[in-house]
Amino acid sequence: MAKTHETELTAAEISNLWTSYQNDSMAICGIKYFLSNIDDSDIRSVLEYALDLSKQHVKKVTEILKAENYPIPVGFTDQDVNLDAPRLFTDKFYLMYILNMGKFGLSSYALALSLVARDDIIEFYSDCVLEAKKLHNDAKKLAKEKGVYVRPPVLPTPEQVDFVKKQSFLTGYLGHRRPLLGIEIASLAYNAKRNALGQAVIIGFSQVAREKDVQKYLERGRDISKQHFEAFNSILHEDYVSGAIDLAQEVTNSRIAPFSDKLMMYHIATLTASGIGQYGIAMSTSPRHDLGVTYTRLMAEILHYSDDGANIMINHGWLEQPPEAADRKELAKKKS
Repeated sequence: MAKTHETELTAAEISNLWTSYQNDSMAICGIKYFLSNIDDSDIRSVLEYALDLSKQHVKKVTEILKAENYPIPVGFTDQDVNLDAPRLFTDKFYLMYILNMGKFGLSSYALALSLVARDDIIEFYSDCVLEAKKLHNDAKKLAKEKGVYVRPPVLPTPEQVDFVKKQSFLTGYLGHRRPLLGIEIASLAYNAKRNALGQAVIIGFSQVAREKDVQKYLERGRDISKQHFEAFNSILHEDYVSGAIDLAQEVTNSRIAPFSDKLMMYHIATLTASGIGQYGIAMSTSPRHDLGVTYTRLMAEILHYSDDGANIMINHGWLEQPPEAADRKELAKKKS
């Protein structure tokens, strides 16, 4: 196929397109399975919309890559999902999952849009942002209607505008520790929610994983997400602020895998990478020193966990090579 643009794809553009293909092909497998056993017709409608979006994205990215004579990624296919597997999660989990998918799409597509330069790629990610907004809003509205949406904590209205007068505003270990700021509460509550959902995902995956090393890795991740969930909730409770709700009960007792180990490992890798980014954002907006130390410690833990997961995927031949720069030193060696 002849190229339709004289301007070649930049590193940011090809990398984001490649990642979009991976994530959307994975989402297609996951949502197809959800739809194979869901009962709630309202949640089904939101899932169907999400599935249609992912299919459109894969089609569009494929068209762009073919026009550039760029290899189409393997991603995930029907070989990675078993639609006949028994239900592993409840309908409530499906709704919470799609709500989080919308949030993830909003942040990742907005970042991609800010990095790309070619007009057709700008248009693609502009559309993706609008679609993710609709998915997020529809899922949130439905969650509120179903009574399963947990609103962030509220703050009392101050009597007047005030200014910080003491350096103790920043401390968190010695002396008086000030109450949490609204932005700190928001970050703690959001990361508690994310870990509650991540814990439910990984509990289910650990029950059905086939390979022993994958199962042990997932069990370790289950324990890490539980500890992080409890850490964030504990900080919130110190100031008598409500935290997130545990979603572990939304996992069934099924032991039959609906997904391949490859897909489950990649899914956990995306959740972990997203978690690292969210912890970094939370740390940058949390002036209290003890919170920064907590985020740093937890981030280091999941960075190590992520590295171990990548090694498992490499050992099994599951880690697809992302777009990379030319190895100039190696090319020079071959020439000589």
